Amino acid sequence: MSASPLTLVALLYGPDQPGLVAKVSGWIFERGGNILHADQHRDMEAGVFFQRVEWIVADGADGEAMAKEFDAYARTLGMQATVARSDRRPRVALFVSKFDHCFHDLILRWKSGEYAADFVAVVSNHADLAEAARGYGLPYYHISVTAATKAEAEARQLALLKDLAVDLVVMARYMQVLSAEFLTASCPVINIHHSFLPAFAGGRPYHQAYERGVKLIGATAHYATAVLDDGPIIQQDVARVTHRQDVSDLIRLGRDLERLVLAQAVRAHLEHRVLVYGKRTVVFA
Repeated sequence: MSASPLTLVALLYGPDQPGLVAKVSGWIFERGGNILHADQHRDMEAGVFFQRVEWIVADGADGEAMAKEFDAYARTLGMQATVARSDRRPRVALFVSKFDHCFHDLILRWKSGEYAADFVAVVSNHADLAEAARGYGLPYYHISVTAATKAEAEARQLALLKDLAVDLVVMARYMQVLSAEFLTASCPVINIHHSFLPAFAGGRPYHQAYERGVKLIGATAHYATAVLDDGPIIQQDVARVTHRQDVSDLIRLGRDLERLVLAQAVRAHLEHRVLVYGKRTVVFA
């Protein structure tokens, strides 16, 4: 079987101006590329143009060199760009605690080929999921975290991520708040929060929702930032509830939402469909 052709995906944004779509597509055409997908969005209030474009490079072209060349070209248009190559699979580390529903769901999706990525580690502040991780063939790193050892533990985690060349951390119900220092030094981190943010941020959101008598509960996947549960939102979903359901019912229903929302957010990130702009995201279909 012949190898799959090399493709590049560019995410770019900047001040809107006439002819941007034509200029980008023309640049690709002039270098023998063939566009597979292109999507764009204009923020009318801010006057900002966003685009995602995916193309097959010409036979024999150097993908790394072309990615750098496109980035330089985008800057001449006043745009900021990131370019991903199909011949480089992102490396993913899962951060977990004791809850296992998102942990199992993500790994099974990866095992079935749903993610074009390599899961390379499971990192936890507890030993509870070590046997399950080994059953999946994944190395498990138990790094205990207490208030007194948090800085040391995060330093060990960062060193591990660097050694493993991790590109993405997924907090699959990792019940720790990552410090600003960790997030500054780390690769992107996706977190799943068990509420429809910005409602019920912080701890025990299902209990908060029950006390308020809400008729909808939700889950939110977002990029982690130094401000708790305040990062750019990637994906959300909700389920209807009634006064007949207690906290345990909300938790059970919410776990289904958490699995689905986190899986969708991870897929969007790995497929280079998420463009972060300030506190917001543009997520291309």
